[in-house]
Amino acid sequence: MTLPPFAMERWQSLHEHEVELNLSESGVAPLSVGELQRAAGPEDIGALRLGYTQTNGTRRLRERIAALYPGAGPENVLATVGGAEANFLALWELVGPGDRVAVLRPAYAQTRGLARGFGAEVRDVWLREDRGWQPEPGALAGAMEGTRLAVVTHPNNPTGAALSERARDELVEAARREGAWILSDEVYAGAEVGGEETPTLWGGWERTLVTGSLSKAYGLPGLRLGWLVGPERLVEAAWGRKDYTTIAPAALSDRMAAAVLEPRARQRVLDRTRGIVRENLELLRRWLDARPGLFSYRPPDAGAICWVRYDLDLGSSELADRLRREKSVLLVPGDQFGMDGYLRIGFGNPSSELESALDRVGALVEEIAGGG
Repeated sequence: MTLPPFAMERWQSLHEHEVELNLSESGVAPLSVGELQRAAGPEDIGALRLGYTQTNGTRRLRERIAALYPGAGPENVLATVGGAEANFLALWELVGPGDRVAVLRPAYAQTRGLARGFGAEVRDVWLREDRGWQPEPGALAGAMEGTRLAVVTHPNNPTGAALSERARDELVEAARREGAWILSDEVYAGAEVGGEETPTLWGGWERTLVTGSLSKAYGLPGLRLGWLVGPERLVEAAWGRKDYTTIAPAALSDRMAAAVLEPRARQRVLDRTRGIVRENLELLRRWLDARPGLFSYRPPDAGAICWVRYDLDLGSSELADRLRREKSVLLVPGDQFGMDGYLRIGFGNPSSELESALDRVGALVEEIAGGG
């Protein structure tokens, strides 16, 4: 198995802790332990023994995850170490040499890289900016011919766009016709700009898997707690593969995840996230709209990320590297998503940090636009 380089993860790992202002993240400012305990309510962790926990997640945790997906039960849930492990286990279980995998792009590169590493032929279905970052009508149906698996990020990373009802229906119908699986990474669900939570793809087709985590919408990446939801037999098989990887979630993460997914606690945490997203998106929009000759964008439906096209005679990696070196600000260059000429701006930081970072970005891009 040979995996392609994961450019974005390496870029962040190398630089996110050396810059003064980091706008490369796609989640909101993380909760502190104290904030988590206040949001989740009283949870006696002082007496918790830090041994191995139930390897697929405690029943309480799996019940609370299952409650997010109509018709699911704890037997449909596998708790994982972050959403990344959930995606890995799903691809490992479903994909082998010679399989065909359709991937909606641009997208977080993990699943596409894994499909290639497991020997699959990957078919890219590109989202269209002129359609509000939706696929061309019929594109999904065409790409799904002969495929084993379709992978979508819903809401999308980096665009923040949720799939329309038409696109979801086309995807499900194409998967049903081909007998294919759908893997829907829904890690940004809950971080919506508008009022309603993004509709899950769970329940539309029996061969659907959904992955999620506490990292993005919940502001708890340090818990490293994710999940895979799917048909019971598939989840059982993925659990067997998990025995060869991380074995079990951390006991403390399992306990606190179950607490924060209690319905009232969950609502408190998501209210915080949506407040940050809405306030900071407005700040970012004002900043972008003040520079119409330099930037164009579609506001995200969910997530603290904005996919921004820029008008400069400079590649995105070079621009991001100059921002890092000259302004100590980290952004994600668009070419790491296969789309040069774009930047992914994370705006989940405290608003004062975001304003300071945008001031620095503005200073450099205006200098470059002026011939500097």
